Amino acid sequence: MIDQQVSLRGGAARLPVRPRTGRFLVLASVFVCAACGLVYELELVALASYLIGDSVTQASVVLSVMVFAMGIGSLLAKRLRCHAAVGFGLIEAALALIGGSSALVLYASFAWLGESQYALVGFSLAIGVLIGAEIPLLMTLIQRVDRQDAGGAVADLFAADYVGALVGGLAFPFLLLPMLGQLTGALLTGAVNAAAGGALVLWVFRRDLTPRSRRILVLVNVSVIAVLATATVLVDDFEQAARRAVYGDQVRVAVQTGVQEVVLTGTDRDSLGLYLDGRLRVSARDEHRYHEALVHPAMDGPRARVLILGGGDGLAAREVLRYRDVRSVTLVEIDPAVTRLARTDPALSELNGHAYRDPRLTAVGADAFTWLRADRHRYDVIVSDLPDPGITASTKLYSAEFYGLIAEALAPRGRLVVHAGPPELRPRTFWTVEASVRAGGLATRPYRIPGRPSGHPSGFTASPDRLGAGGRPPEDWGFVLAAAGPVGEPGLGAGAPLPRSLGEAELREGARAADGLRLPGQVPSTLIHPRYREET
Repeated sequence: MIDQQVSLRGGAARLPVRPRTGRFLVLASVFVCAACGLVYELELVALASYLIGDSVTQASVVLSVMVFAMGIGSLLAKRLRCHAAVGFGLIEAALALIGGSSALVLYASFAWLGESQYALVGFSLAIGVLIGAEIPLLMTLIQRVDRQDAGGAVADLFAADYVGALVGGLAFPFLLLPMLGQLTGALLTGAVNAAAGGALVLWVFRRDLTPRSRRILVLVNVSVIAVLATATVLVDDFEQAARRAVYGDQVRVAVQTGVQEVVLTGTDRDSLGLYLDGRLRVSARDEHRYHEALVHPAMDGPRARVLILGGGDGLAAREVLRYRDVRSVTLVEIDPAVTRLARTDPALSELNGHAYRDPRLTAVGADAFTWLRADRHRYDVIVSDLPDPGITASTKLYSAEFYGLIAEALAPRGRLVVHAGPPELRPRTFWTVEASVRAGGLATRPYRIPGRPSGHPSGFTASPDRLGAGGRPPEDWGFVLAAAGPVGEPGLGAGAPLPRSLGEAELREGARAADGLRLPGQVPSTLIHPRYREET
């Protein structure tokens, strides 16, 4: 069908290059454009995961919308095939501008509007339509260059497209993201995209363009590259302004690690805020209440050997190390940058009581699941101070299999405590965690502690919990206390240091309050069938 519609198959003599050279240049352009397209796709998924959370949902949204839009783009491109050269040039310029600026606009939407989901869908749709329009036009152009049957042309185009996608897919995590970051990487990719598409049309197919079309293409491509270059020059100023919009005016440290974005705000220990991927993990105004509720009930019993999973900020370790009869504490944190900040930042190290100076504490940089599978020690107390289970990267750390590993690591009479999310705001998540702990072979006693307003705009924040639907902050913290045998009511054991804000009565009331919120029939989450999802 393509052969029948292409009327210029015999016009290769009009091209300024030999047919073989022209064919090579078209395939090279396919390669570059495919690499750029996949970078746009991965950049949307990655940034949406950072800003919104739940990487599986964000990847599904981006991929499904983009593939659907590619089909629409392919259909729309049929109208441009009689003007394939100029059409392809304009499409690549539009794709370069939209794809290159997508990270910038997505982050701006998050920073100033507090919402980036609609922008994510819009960019996925627009980029998908433009990518989908490429192949039909390139198919016309490659047959314009060389006398080749349709099957051979399709094979060549898709081979170049798939290899380009491979290169783009590898370049994003191993080159662009670590060396340039999300914003600059996307802008540079857009500039390369515009240059490749414009060069192909303005050189190889320049004789197919009218003088007016040639001037328009030159003006459009120069304008796109100029806009992207200007944005690249101003990207640092933009990032600083966006961070001020998200975190306030007192940002002291902002670093993108191999795991997450880490931001410290505040001028001293009393105003400190620690953000991980845009979520306030620690607020100095109320963190003591969360960490006391997390640690002290589990310390009621033997406690010579303690394991902390997560908690690289050192605040859970601070509470554990207040017990003089604790002989060793092992802290497993996946992001060494967090533990490094907890050691060296003056405000954070003061807030955690300089826990990392205590010779009883040993920090390990590792994934908690992988590390537990290899560890053969037994612990009297295990504290799970991990990110919210609704954040997909941490879902395996709230699975029945993970709690099975913890059960094997517990000494006789050992106890586990798990941060399980706010039971009032996300009850399904909380009770799924509790069911998963039981499926791991442990008896449970859930409890909740009401939060106290921290004075921070996001409300009750000193924990791994996310905001709820509509930006509603959690108003309580939920925990699950577990052991191999029967678990009594949470309380303060003999020899416990005096907490700043909690007492026996409040902990016992917290257990009764949690039972009153129980959702029966929740099914455990497993590695094969994760059951955590967004709750509205």
